[in-house]
Amino acid sequence: MFNFAKGTIAGLISGVFLGLFLKFIESVTSVKVYMLLLNVDYIPILNNYRFPEIVEFMLHLIISMILAVLLLYLIAHDQWAKNQVVIRTISISILIGILLYPTTAFSERTPALNSMPAIVFWLIGHLLYGWVLSLFFKEKRPSS
Repeated sequence: MFNFAKGTIAGLISGVFLGLFLKFIESVTSVKVYMLLLNVDYIPILNNYRFPEIVEFMLHLIISMILAVLLLYLIAHDQWAKNQVVIRTISISILIGILLYPTTAFSERTPALNSMPAIVFWLIGHLLYGWVLSLFFKEKRPSS
């Protein structure tokens, strides 16, 4: 059964995890992957403003919660098996990371488009995000 609150909490916690992971990576390596996570320079209207870090982080969390709710809906609607939940959630998270990475080209505050360390850290972060998210979604399903 679909549970909006469960999806929201899963997205919030997973989003915080991804943010902390990328912030740690950026603080240790100086590769601007946390800045890329918070970047809104490619979004019309929002790109006219410079927001404080907390506001940018909250925007990231809102997106994470929306994504988690949508995924949980798909999982419930299509009745994914446990292994499908893990594999698909991680795959979707990595795909989103791949699709979002090129937005780095729209900002001077983010890594270069061809920065191999940034790409690797970014994708590892999204893999871990998907894994953490999947932990909330795996539940015992009655066998048919």
